[in-house]
Amino acid sequence: MLNKTPLNAIHHNSGARMTDFGGWEMPLHYGSQIEEHHAVRRDAGMFDVSHMLGVDVLGADAPVFLRRLLANNIDKLKDPGKALYSCMLNEAGGVVDDLIAYFFSPVRYRLVVNASTADKDLAWMEQQSAGSAINIIPRRDLAMIAVQGPNARAKTWRALRGSEAASEGLKPFSATEFNEYLIARTGYTGEDGFEISLPDSATATLWTHLAEAGVRPAGLGARDTLRLEAGMNLYGSDMDESVSPLDAGLAWSVDLTSPRDFVGKPALLRNGSRHEFLGLLMLDRGVLRNHQVVKTALGTGEITSGGFSPTLNRSIAFARLPKGIHASEQAEVAVRDKWLKTQITPVPFVRHGKSLVRFERNDP
Repeated sequence: MLNKTPLNAIHHNSGARMTDFGGWEMPLHYGSQIEEHHAVRRDAGMFDVSHMLGVDVLGADAPVFLRRLLANNIDKLKDPGKALYSCMLNEAGGVVDDLIAYFFSPVRYRLVVNASTADKDLAWMEQQSAGSAINIIPRRDLAMIAVQGPNARAKTWRALRGSEAASEGLKPFSATEFNEYLIARTGYTGEDGFEISLPDSATATLWTHLAEAGVRPAGLGARDTLRLEAGMNLYGSDMDESVSPLDAGLAWSVDLTSPRDFVGKPALLRNGSRHEFLGLLMLDRGVLRNHQVVKTALGTGEITSGGFSPTLNRSIAFARLPKGIHASEQAEVAVRDKWLKTQITPVPFVRHGKSLVRFERNDP
């Protein structure tokens, strides 16, 4: 039986097409995935992300534990509410999960992990914490709503009275506590906005008030096309326990310069980066999909995430390519029985509603 978020009944009553995502019944879209995508890029949209799990890490040994657990350096977080993106790695340097860590005090942190890996993550944390003076507490009593888009913050303030004073000055990747809410200026779309954690019992009311303020509900379909345009990885597609973050475009989230040790560090230092992780922009007619073979001048690679970009009106993808390939070169992708032309590009493709890529030829 699938897990259900506190908003499940609202999704059904709104006519959402529901799907199984990581063992949760979640909305795929509410009618038009493309319109939901454009609403986030141009105005404001909201996502039920209550399937993701907050995990509180409490206790005197919390900093020591997190220094070893995370590939990024938790010591970068000095001010209460500051956040950090990182991966947890296994001993071979593969990604157990990617997450956001929030710092509140030296004895209080919160990690937000992916839904499909939550049970595995908790088991891994418990294993790594053996003998430490910490408590690891899964916050299954909390839900989460992401409000994203150029008008997301203003409409959130309209819906959640009193929150403007608490959150107006928030910098990106920071959070503040407001009554029973944790308001974080983070997201998975490449747009501004908030991710709001709150008690299950308050979720339906906030969702309703956001809708009344003009925030459009959006499903997993739009969330995927938005994150793809924004150059944001998806666990299970772009990285997993067999893939190093150095081969998934995530070297920026790994701190190898500090003297601290962390799980997987010896493997990263030993193996280094073996692939280029870059974008592909379709030049011919066709759609790029996961696992398609990519042929380059230096050998073959593979698409890890692909799909149609509503903002660019063409297909885009992430690909793991041979070492030494550069953006602006061309490659061919096997689509059914044809080899179609693509342009290799940096990622992201889109940020704050604007295209970051230059087309080498007219739209297909």
